Amino acid sequence: MRIAMIGTGYVGLVSGACFSEFGVDVVCVDKDVRKIDGLRERGEIPIYEPGLDALVASNTAAGRLSFTTDLKEAMAGADAVFIAVGTPSRRGDGHADLSYVYNAAREVAEHMDRYTVVVTKSTVPVGTGREVARIIREANPAADFDVVSNPEFLREGSAINDFMRPDRVVIGAETERAQAVMRQLYRVLYLIETPILFTALETSELIKYAANTFLATKITFINEIADLCEKVGADVHDVARGIGLDGRIGRKFLHAGPGYGGSCFPKDTLALVKTAQDFGAPLRIIETVVSINDQRKKAMADKVVQFLGGDVTGKTIAVLGLTFKPNTDDMRDSPSLDIVPALQRAGATIRAFDPEGMHEAAKHFTDVLYAESAYDCMAGADALVILTEWNEFRALDLDRVKTLLKAPVLIDLRNIYNPDDMEAQGFRYSPIGRRSVG
Repeated sequence: MRIAMIGTGYVGLVSGACFSEFGVDVVCVDKDVRKIDGLRERGEIPIYEPGLDALVASNTAAGRLSFTTDLKEAMAGADAVFIAVGTPSRRGDGHADLSYVYNAAREVAEHMDRYTVVVTKSTVPVGTGREVARIIREANPAADFDVVSNPEFLREGSAINDFMRPDRVVIGAETERAQAVMRQLYRVLYLIETPILFTALETSELIKYAANTFLATKITFINEIADLCEKVGADVHDVARGIGLDGRIGRKFLHAGPGYGGSCFPKDTLALVKTAQDFGAPLRIIETVVSINDQRKKAMADKVVQFLGGDVTGKTIAVLGLTFKPNTDDMRDSPSLDIVPALQRAGATIRAFDPEGMHEAAKHFTDVLYAESAYDCMAGADALVILTEWNEFRALDLDRVKTLLKAPVLIDLRNIYNPDDMEAQGFRYSPIGRRSVG
């Protein structure tokens, strides 16, 4: 089979590389000439995702994966065209900006010369698939096509495994012809008995938003429970384990922290809220989740300041981790975007280190000093703050940390360390929803 993948961002490049690994002939197309030249000529991967560089290289060498800026060339002989362009929050109102999706649909219509399945891989609100179909019919009345919704469920940092061994595949396809194409594309997953759910277009589109907003709600719930734990002397780790062992609740996404961020949860929760309001079925729970998460990220800077005596003027704070999660260079809606500037406004000097995110972080921050390593970051600092739980921060040499810091003070916004251990090491320690030390 042959497919065209429009967009070489996170979703498009990962999906295209993984389909090619399945044996599909994939042509990835993008208007960004520099990006395509980098991929095609030098094997430069424009995003950080573990294992993606090797996957792209091997399938490019095998001739199953190629890159172009020419959509007509990409669509020649294609059984399906995937639209995997960005759908960021629209400025001013929070709705998903679908202009890239609709522009792609118009261009696809221009080059359609055989039966083609047009697949929306981008995260799009309910009704987008119908509008894509309308746009194509209007632009090319003679076109022979079906529109399918096939949302992605890729987690940054583990996207390849998520694609290759997914919990499920959701496909909104309403004709047998389109379903047959999609079954063939995902045939490899049938062999490992992956659940593949065929639905109506609107149902498929809503499943993606419902899944992400539910997970965001779990995160927000445990964050609020963490705040209560601090007030009553309970331990949020034990609470999370106690409720997570209930099979109806589950253990995942019950890790207290500074709030969710990234490319999906913030924009998807907001987009679903706006969609629900437009249809007169407001989602009060999700509205509250959005509000609480925004407030929480801002409140984390106050937590740091208060633990440092209420005044950080003239103090140097070492910050470990800037990306919204480990194993990515993605800074989108990262809690650090609220916390770092707030600490600077409070008078602190920030020295930071992130294993992969400092180049992206430099686009957002001013007057931040970037260190070459975790230990270089904390040398001479008045306190250490952990914002992202990269593996290399999980087993710091605490004796060395004490010698590098002016005072042994650690604010752990990811609960990496145990309060008892930190007390034994002589640290003043402030976690989330657990006992503070000192």
